[in-house]
Amino acid sequence: VQLQAYGGGLVQAGGSLRLSCAASGRTFSTYGMGWFRQAPGKEREFAAAITWDDGRTTYTDSVKGRFTISRDNAKNMVYLQMNRLKPEDTGVYLCAASYRGYASSNANTYAYWGQGTQVTVSS
Repeated sequence: VQLQAYGGGLVQAGGSLRLSCAASGRTFSTYGMGWFRQAPGKEREFAAAITWDDGRTTYTDSVKGRFTISRDNAKNMVYLQMNRLKPEDTGVYLCAASYRGYASSNANTYAYWGQGTQVTVSS
């Protein structure tokens, strides 16, 4: 599976962005998908994930109620809608695919990673 994330940019605090992740591979629909982020000087952290089949989702506490992960298996796409953005949401956002199929917050369960897209939220 190859992943390509895009849609990042510069936005003011309180604004919105929608990230997209395009995946290649015939078995995309069986993969659990996740979004992680990495701020400068910090470790990569989990943001959101979605199961491959029934669309169950999980989020880190800091984004609950503001971010929404979704997927379109017919188009091999995963999305992250980010609303009410805060400066602390700034970082490189990476999409990842897990052949285990479930929505995992553990980066070690993801075998495939995209190159990331930069999100910068100004105060």
